[in-house]
Amino acid sequence: MTRRPAWVGGAVGIVGLLLLWWLLGALGAAGGTIPTPAAVLTGMARDGLALYGPNFAVTSRGAVQGFLWGNGLAIALAVLVVLIPPIESLATQLAILSYCTPLLALGPIILVVFGGRAPTIFLAAMYCFFTTMVGTLSGLRSADRTSLDLVRAYGGGRWQQFIRVRLISAAPNTLAALRIAAPSAVLGAILGEYLGGVDSGIGVALTAAQTAYDVPRTWGLAIAAAAMAGLGYAIVAVVGRLLLPWTSARAGRR
Repeated sequence: MTRRPAWVGGAVGIVGLLLLWWLLGALGAAGGTIPTPAAVLTGMARDGLALYGPNFAVTSRGAVQGFLWGNGLAIALAVLVVLIPPIESLATQLAILSYCTPLLALGPIILVVFGGRAPTIFLAAMYCFFTTMVGTLSGLRSADRTSLDLVRAYGGGRWQQFIRVRLISAAPNTLAALRIAAPSAVLGAILGEYLGGVDSGIGVALTAAQTAYDVPRTWGLAIAAAAMAGLGYAIVAVVGRLLLPWTSARAGRR
């Protein structure tokens, strides 16, 4: 029996969702708050780059800055846990605290203290932190014991084991975490813009569209934001495959 390519099932699912969306919009479901796909596309074409270009550029800058800060701190902390085991308890509690704390409650505090776009970058970083730290730490700990013993037998210490064995073993898990962190950074940046203190960005444009009850524009911005998050995921995946090609080969064998 011939197996269908994976993309066939995905295409069928997308077509089904579009048909359902069109049907709900045509029937005026939810009090007319669900526009048809044609109405959304027409609105997006009308708004064009004049609306989407500047706002998406601003949000993407905040998301990238938060992505770099959050993932950089997460990877650094995971490395310290492996090299200095006594700090594991403190690091784990910090990671759990960052995950469980209602970040929208911290955003206004950051806005008052630092002002400007600080909440956007802060929330983008915090939405990345937990996932990347856990993924990197699990990857560092998945190193082959035989390889670690071999390095030790040749006189290598903990640092040599880390450089020669653990880093390579952690690459697939870290890249997987970074792929998840990219859309999370976009979400954090948009939520940060909702808090105020800025005059542009996807969150600001969404708020304005909702206030004006411009339903097609609201849907268009939401769809474009989802596309932006998906683009971030794809960029990280492609960069990871180019820089570390063996990770994709290992994932394929699994």
